[in-house]
Amino acid sequence: MKQEPIKILVIDDDPKVPWILSEGLGDKYEIVSARDGDEGIQVLSKTKPNLVLLDIKMPGKSGIDVLEKVKSMDSQLDVIMLSGHGDTHNIVESIRRGASEFINKPFDVREVEIHIQNVLEKNRLKRELSQLKSELKAKSQANELIGDSPGIVEVNNIIEQVAGSELTVLIRGESGTGKEIIARRIHNLSARNNESIVKVNCAAIPRDLLEAELFGYEKGAFTGAHKTKPGRFEIASNGTMFLDEIGDMPLELQSKLLQVLEQREFVRVGGIKNIKVDVRIVCATNRDLEKAIEEGTFRDDLYYRLNEITITVPPLRDRREDIPLLVDYFLKRYSLLYDKNIKSISGSAMKALIDYDWPGNVRQLENLLKQIVVRNDENIIYSSLGNSTANQNKKRPEFEVVNGEKDYSLKKRVAKAVEYEEKSLIKEVLNKTNWNRRKAAEILGISYRSLLYKIKDYTITN
Repeated sequence: MKQEPIKILVIDDDPKVPWILSEGLGDKYEIVSARDGDEGIQVLSKTKPNLVLLDIKMPGKSGIDVLEKVKSMDSQLDVIMLSGHGDTHNIVESIRRGASEFINKPFDVREVEIHIQNVLEKNRLKRELSQLKSELKAKSQANELIGDSPGIVEVNNIIEQVAGSELTVLIRGESGTGKEIIARRIHNLSARNNESIVKVNCAAIPRDLLEAELFGYEKGAFTGAHKTKPGRFEIASNGTMFLDEIGDMPLELQSKLLQVLEQREFVRVGGIKNIKVDVRIVCATNRDLEKAIEEGTFRDDLYYRLNEITITVPPLRDRREDIPLLVDYFLKRYSLLYDKNIKSISGSAMKALIDYDWPGNVRQLENLLKQIVVRNDENIIYSSLGNSTANQNKKRPEFEVVNGEKDYSLKKRVAKAVEYEEKSLIKEVLNKTNWNRRKAAEILGISYRSLLYKIKDYTITN
């Protein structure tokens, strides 16, 4: 794909200036020109240049006035001022009002080119820095637990209560509910936060490799062990070990984990020496551990040792009131990451998200919103969740039955339809505003008292 040429607008009442610049720089830049300030503002609006060269002294609007107008139209647009010798006051004033650099007249074209390259390079670095800051901000927010539903409030309260202790924490919940986020929050709020949190997914590593991965091995312990390698527990020493999918840990390794929990020591694969570690353990699982104990695939003594503190994360379908907050968060986060400007979705799209049961929980919602931001198309919601998603729970009011026959009275039918739509709209706006009734009344264009009356009349509940 051919790159667009860099466009430079030259605003100067001397026609020789843009001509000289076109002759000297026309092979590298697209030069457009204007004879005075008013024409320059018009050309600026039409051509959208990458850079402006602006003469300080012109008939009509001065360069300082034009600079101020240019900056009001696009504060990020770089402007290089062209000034005569002895114009110190105007130079200082133009820099104060946002000019990037200035060039004295008469000038050499090579000098102008150097100034242009300097300004464009600074602009490029500034954009890259801004993008980096956006990415860092988005990443720093990635470990937040979003929501103010009763279930999430309780989870946050437990995290704050136990983070500073050394108790082992077992996090339970379906896949995609945010168990790893909770583990990282516990670590970040603990006294160990200056050290690492080391994650091991017990279900993702083959069982014959998991022991070596967790506890390390000595040189010659098995074929391919050409040198001694420390395990994840040693790496996590003084920090936190996060054992994800602990319910999938092979039974033969569970006794070794129990030893670490009780004695804070273990032996590497192929070793004979006990290795001491100071590590806090946080575990997570989506499995029914009580059932696994009954089936003999999980040790009951390990279960009780892990279960010093249990945090149960509710599935997304049980905290639908958090969906608008999550949508807002993910739209902002991925708009920052991908340099987009997707601020919201329509009410019908939001209702579709709230009505859906989310078998993949928050992770599924996050992935869907990521697509919406990248492609700038909220219709992905309907195609991804099913074409009838938006209407899956929407039942139109039935005809009233009188003496065994439907009442086809248009007046009654319209009244019921209006009542149904009004109730649906009020519920949608209340959910969108997280049940902020005053804000909802403002959006609906009715008084606060009227909204309270309708909530009561239609028996609308949170």
